[in-house]
Amino acid sequence: MNSGPNETQSMTSEIIDVIATEGMIPREKLEDDATIESLGLKSIDIVMILTAIEEKFDVYIPMDGSFQEAKDLKGLVDAISAHILREKAAK
Repeated sequence: MNSGPNETQSMTSEIIDVIATEGMIPREKLEDDATIESLGLKSIDIVMILTAIEEKFDVYIPMDGSFQEAKDLKGLVDAISAHILREKAAK
């Protein structure tokens, strides 16, 4: 699967939409440098977000992946995007 900049940008936007919906966070607060803590996301929120992303993109996301190390929104979204692209490429 070839992923061009538009596809990656679209995926990033969709991931942020899921975070906004599942985390009950206004979309305008979801800036790249917003920390997980500043967004008020708890572990259970992250699990809900990852579960929703699994369903949306039809991929398995391990709960102990690199997502746990993300300190800000950009890190979290980048880790999720990279994982989805790896999973899709492996299919």
